[in-house]
Amino acid sequence: MSENRKVFPGDEIAVEEEYAASDGTFASDGKIYASQIGDLILDDEECIARVLSPNPPNVLTEGDVVYAIVADIRKTMATADVVAKDGTERQVGGETYATIHVSKISPGYTEDVSKELRKGDFIRARVVGIKPSLQLTTKEEHLGVIRALCSRCKGEFVKKGENKLYCEECKYSMPRKLADDYGDVQI
Repeated sequence: MSENRKVFPGDEIAVEEEYAASDGTFASDGKIYASQIGDLILDDEECIARVLSPNPPNVLTEGDVVYAIVADIRKTMATADVVAKDGTERQVGGETYATIHVSKISPGYTEDVSKELRKGDFIRARVVGIKPSLQLTTKEEHLGVIRALCSRCKGEFVKKGENKLYCEECKYSMPRKLADDYGDVQI
């Protein structure tokens, strides 16, 4: 490694004759420029120029566990807005609109999406696809609804039984695909 200094987006950092553009850089007209703030690394062995950010964006990948709010229910899927990635406090960067196909909601057969998830539910889900769009699953035991409000009185539902929620305010109950720790999750 020959050089290590702070650079800013747009700084010319190398030429393509000597180095290949890598993470945090881009090439244009034979020159390599920084695309983010960070530490410049010119690797002479690999002939690679890269910029390492001290605070990289929180990009979702397959396998990540995320927290989301169900935005809409359709016949064969639910849509949700991803609000956080488990284990990080940093906001999620990039696409946060996700879908959950009916076959990915529960381990058993799901005929009616609205019996498993409802608009406004807070869920914990796993990312199962990034391309062409963000896709989630709640099939696992630890995944599913972690907090829900009663659609009638907006009181908070409590867990009653394996997959039932109950509103103590208006005595209303309904089924959901619940995470194993429903009611114990701090949001």
